[in-house]
Amino acid sequence: MAIVTEENTSKRIKTRNWDIHYHEAGQGHPLVLVHGGGPGASAWSNYNPNIATLAKKYRVLAVDLPGWGKSQAVTYDRRDNSGALAEFLEALGITRAAFVGNSMGGSSCIRLAYERPELVSHLVTMGSSAGVPGIFDPAGLSEGVKALEAAYFNPSIETMRKFVEGMAFDTRHVTDELLAERVKAALARPDHIEGWKSGHGKPMVRLDPARVATITAPTLLMHGRDDRTVHFNSALVLARAIANSRVYIVNRCGHWVQLEHTDEFNRVIDSFIEGNPVTIEQAA
Repeated sequence: MAIVTEENTSKRIKTRNWDIHYHEAGQGHPLVLVHGGGPGASAWSNYNPNIATLAKKYRVLAVDLPGWGKSQAVTYDRRDNSGALAEFLEALGITRAAFVGNSMGGSSCIRLAYERPELVSHLVTMGSSAGVPGIFDPAGLSEGVKALEAAYFNPSIETMRKFVEGMAFDTRHVTDELLAERVKAALARPDHIEGWKSGHGKPMVRLDPARVATITAPTLLMHGRDDRTVHFNSALVLARAIANSRVYIVNRCGHWVQLEHTDEFNRVIDSFIEGNPVTIEQAA
């Protein structure tokens, strides 16, 4: 397989309502990777260490949601992440795929799994909210969310450093290169920043707890034990609601399991999909 780069995997597609940028690599069962909602976030920034490995076995589709990356801008009142993901699959002619989502991306995939269950063969979340407050949640905004908001309102190396340090357990992952890339990406799209600001103080993705309980797709709920943005109790709340689910807690890990524990993340994702095989009827 050719070397996977940001440039040679970059593609665009127009769906019924959206102009979506994404990265594609590999062949096999479709595996959709969905990023979180931080400033400067994109499919490539969230998953570039994972794509090449997963593409050895799967058709990897790493999506920039509307309002992030190189996809079109959107205001909060029009944001529909799960609807955009459904349209994305339909535009590509894909009937069913495994979905992996980090933080906001995970919540978006949860919504898709109960809104359009026929599209989701497997559901994987990392650091995602359960949509309801837990007993271990802070009374106000978490440390990570406060840093995220500061970096949106004043994108700079200083605010981005505090934000990224809050995402990671091991600050060795907070490199000058990463900070510069995230600040550059955020400042390059002021329309994305304004779109995020239009929803300030509101949930990035609203979840209906009653409908979460209807999810039937095999579900893997990954969470960092040291996540300072979304407490790992959220994974336990989701596991109680989703019958066919299991929880995977990673110690010495913050909000980004896929970046802090890349090799383990890739192995676990593959093992989970392999252990819950897609039947011919499911794939049709």
